[in-house]
Amino acid sequence: MRTFDWILTLLPFVLVFVIAICAKRYVKSVADFMSGNRSAGRYLLAIAGGELQAGAVVFVASFEVISRAGFTLGWWGWLSVPVWIFLGISGFVTFRYRETRAMTLAQFFEIRYSKSFRTLTGVLGFVAGICNFGIIPAVGARCVAYFLGFPETVVVGGFTVPTYIPLMALFLAIALVVVLSGGVITLMITNCIEGIISQLAYLVIIFALLCIFSWSQISDVLGNRPPGQSFLNPFDSGSIKDFNIWYVLMGMFLNAYGTMAWQNAGAYNSAAFSAHEGRMGGVLGRWREMGKGAVVALMGVCALTFLHHPDFASQLGPVTAAVHQIADPKVQSQMEMPIALSQLLPVGIKGVVCAIFLMGIFGGDATHLHSWGSIFVQDVLVPRRKKPFGPKQHLWALRLSIVGVAVFAFLFGCLFRQTEYIFMWWSVTTAVFVGGAGAAIIGGLYWKKGTTAGAFSALITGTTLAGGGILIKQFTDGFPLNGAQISFFTALTSITVYVVVSLLTCREEFNMDRMLHRGKYAAIKAEVGDAPLVPQRRVWLGRLIGLDENFTLGDKWIASTLFGWSILWVVVLAVGTIWNLAVPWPVSAWSVFWEVVGIGLPILLAVVTGLWFTWGGIRDTRDLFRRLRNQKVNPLDDGTVVDNQNLDELIAEEHAHGSRRHDNLVGTKEKTGIDP
Repeated sequence: MRTFDWILTLLPFVLVFVIAICAKRYVKSVADFMSGNRSAGRYLLAIAGGELQAGAVVFVASFEVISRAGFTLGWWGWLSVPVWIFLGISGFVTFRYRETRAMTLAQFFEIRYSKSFRTLTGVLGFVAGICNFGIIPAVGARCVAYFLGFPETVVVGGFTVPTYIPLMALFLAIALVVVLSGGVITLMITNCIEGIISQLAYLVIIFALLCIFSWSQISDVLGNRPPGQSFLNPFDSGSIKDFNIWYVLMGMFLNAYGTMAWQNAGAYNSAAFSAHEGRMGGVLGRWREMGKGAVVALMGVCALTFLHHPDFASQLGPVTAAVHQIADPKVQSQMEMPIALSQLLPVGIKGVVCAIFLMGIFGGDATHLHSWGSIFVQDVLVPRRKKPFGPKQHLWALRLSIVGVAVFAFLFGCLFRQTEYIFMWWSVTTAVFVGGAGAAIIGGLYWKKGTTAGAFSALITGTTLAGGGILIKQFTDGFPLNGAQISFFTALTSITVYVVVSLLTCREEFNMDRMLHRGKYAAIKAEVGDAPLVPQRRVWLGRLIGLDENFTLGDKWIASTLFGWSILWVVVLAVGTIWNLAVPWPVSAWSVFWEVVGIGLPILLAVVTGLWFTWGGIRDTRDLFRRLRNQKVNPLDDGTVVDNQNLDELIAEEHAHGSRRHDNLVGTKEKTGIDP
């Protein structure tokens, strides 16, 4: 690292602290801290949400997959693309969830099911979430430590400790500064600005890597594989374990089934200023992810080329020495490619990559801390308190809970020994909650006959099966299922249990219109200050992909083009599969194919989305501040649910009818110091 690299590396620290100070004054209520008072636009949501997937740990996890499967997993991945696009455009789950005005998933569960179910899901979601998050700060700190060439250990207070531990403490402390200052407002602004900078930095990294490596060198390494383990030909990759076509198919089902169930970025699901704007944020996020994929794939294959091509053999000495200093074989495997990148990148570019790692770490860690800390308060403490929190008490409880999650993550990262691939660990730990919660979410939003008993049964089933799978796999070497397979079978069983138990226990259909503020209940949204929604009459030309009257002409172009792009690759997959079954392509043909499709087109998308989202992110950040300045603070909008309805809505409804019950509710809240 040269002086210029260090300057670039330290810029994210300055950026984070400046934004944290500026955004703090906009937090005036629990709704501000939890969901930005529902004021975010589509580009802000797309960029900020994408930064959760831009941290060092995500790069390391992606490098693990590339080092095991090369480009072949991308071929089978096209099977799932239309499914994700359809789910995004139609707003599957996310649209209806935003209509409920819930700030956390478990708050929705109380609206739809019961207070007891909210508490149970709050506890399980919190425990699964902090275990899932527990490895992220440690892996991110290790990545930065080895990337910067720090020694394996340092002396702190007379004790010799691994270098990643004090780094992890520093990064968690910075993430705490971000989230404690302004809650999700600071998170969205910080992540959006970091995302804009990262998007432009990706172009610099791509240019530098293409100057260092030729495609012929990359192709030589990817094509030099044993039979059945090709990194280029997906039809000669049957011996690749874990990351294969079955991994893609199971992931396709699990991602659809678990839409929005995992709450590591739960605040973004409720932060949009309307349900449609949140849906468009998801659609735009798909475009942005395709552009970002170029730099991840290129960095991965270039690192492999550096490690295995004879042209670079003379430069491998420092990499080999650094890897051999790592005692844990799993950590050795994870850190080999980041160490290789640190050696192959030139001055300046190394600082840019480190800055991207750090911005992703700060944004990702802060988002996780906010999500899991707020879930404990909102869904475990709030529903069970006899005396409600006052506004200041509530904000203090949220901040203290977030600090507690940070302390747990630090201790977990120091003590836990990881034995799984990162993606596999995430699959299993998410399944502890998502395995049963997915059925309760989809059934609760779309099926009037879904019951509380069905939801309880599905959740307990999913938690038992997934939790049992984790324990068996952790302590048994020969267990035949990996993390993704455990999650898949857990989800199938939970769906069956939810449907059967609900049919057996349903006595009265649930009032969906009231929960979603439709029909005669639509006026309540305007009463509590939420954005109005155009009635959802389907436009016949867009029925197949989920377009409705909320889509403007520009929205239709964005969504339709994205859907058409995804269908194009399904056609490529179908034609290519038939062609290769009849006349197999040689390795040279696959090399040319991936040069264009795996690198060339994603680079073009990275350029287009870099310019496009820079404009959109700046515009939405400006609009967020404008909405927050003009906001109407509602202290009753704090996540409290009464009789299966949000408290602020219930009071608005009772006020509209002049009910005496409304007066009693107001009196109850006044005793807590809240002015309704």
